[in-house]
Amino acid sequence: MRIDKKTSLVGFVVAGLLVASCSGSSDSSGSTVAAAESTVAESTTTTIPVVRSPLTGAQAPDETLINRPAMVVKIDNHPKARPQWGLNQADIVFEENVEQLTRFAAVFQSQGSDPVGPIRSGRLQDIDLLASLNSPLFVWSGGNAKVTAEIRNSTMIDLSHSAANESGGFRRESSRSAPHNLVAETTKLWTLAPADAKPPVPQFEYRADGEAVPTGNKPAGAVKISMDGVDVMWEWSEASLAFVRSQDDKPHVDMDDVRINAPNVVVMHVVYAKSGSSPVAKTLGSGEVWVYTGGALVQGSWERTDPMKPFVFKDTKGAVIKLTPGRTWVEVIRAKSAAHIPAGIDVASVPYP
Repeated sequence: MRIDKKTSLVGFVVAGLLVASCSGSSDSSGSTVAAAESTVAESTTTTIPVVRSPLTGAQAPDETLINRPAMVVKIDNHPKARPQWGLNQADIVFEENVEQLTRFAAVFQSQGSDPVGPIRSGRLQDIDLLASLNSPLFVWSGGNAKVTAEIRNSTMIDLSHSAANESGGFRRESSRSAPHNLVAETTKLWTLAPADAKPPVPQFEYRADGEAVPTGNKPAGAVKISMDGVDVMWEWSEASLAFVRSQDDKPHVDMDDVRINAPNVVVMHVVYAKSGSSPVAKTLGSGEVWVYTGGALVQGSWERTDPMKPFVFKDTKGAVIKLTPGRTWVEVIRAKSAAHIPAGIDVASVPYP
């Protein structure tokens, strides 16, 4: 085959360029390769979204568990039941009036507590109050015939002591006296969820990370609440960026000797009716709400017309009130039984209403 001089010259030039690019001796060729690598790196960089727990709006502590159902545990607040297990691990805690005392409906989803309790009986008011949690597992010690029938006919999944028993880790704590000594284990209780159980929908709206509480709201020092049989106070702690709880003017601590605390405290003013001797909170309709979040008080109203849907909180201008991502306590109080204490005021100078 005949190769002319022109073809040979082209081949020589191409070969030379290939050698130069491979040897790295040329600054310009090295820059070209580096630029190409940089372009590839930039094109493959992706932002991984934060996976948030549905009931806290905060980053999920365990992403593999965000699809499990909510679990509600009825926790005793009798003096003989204190200190309790699990109150600082619950995503949401509702405090409701019962017979001359209060009881907690502690909602777990992002984390659990082994043990949890002491566990006590359910009430009729739990059915409407908790319905928006999407068929939650309901952990309780039982109830009278009417309450038991109504709860078993509700959308909640019955995991009472008689239904779950040892499979749910139910046992009597030897250091306490009955009936204030029944505990269980959330780890075991979650294994009893139906195969088609679904996670709860978010119950509140949250501010974005770093988003401040809207200006114009009142800096909060504390709130005092007269519940049935117990005086409750929540004080803002700048050190922990959370509200800390007292009962009857004593710090309320859990079994780990940690003060009960939460970034959000929602004070819902409701009407209580009665069923026999038991108070029944009316949580359908509307009423006044005080939302303590980010060290401030946001006043407004709550509204709810469908028990299957969450409460809607709006401020006095009609804007949805957003909470701090994190755990929330909801105080379901009788009207006019709370006193706001502005920042800088001595809490001892303000009486319980």
